[in-house]
Amino acid sequence: MTAKTSHSGRKAGGYRGSLGEWLTPARTTVLVLVVLSLIFIFENTRTTEIRLLVPEVTMPLWLALLGMGVIGALCGALFMSRRR
Repeated sequence: MTAKTSHSGRKAGGYRGSLGEWLTPARTTVLVLVVLSLIFIFENTRTTEIRLLVPEVTMPLWLALLGMGVIGALCGALFMSRRR
């Protein structure tokens, strides 16, 4: 007896595929870059002064780097969603 499959070749019942199908080269590259970015951010923990237009703010460097990373990710997500 064989399992029923849909016309996409997947088994019926919500089968989503193997890890190899999900882990494409692009996703692997992004995952490696995220891990390296987090290592870089958390290795730089000293306090620094940052100028935001007029005021000068003293904050941990890791927090400033993490904030810029989040802003960059949001901008990238916005541009990618507009392409579709």
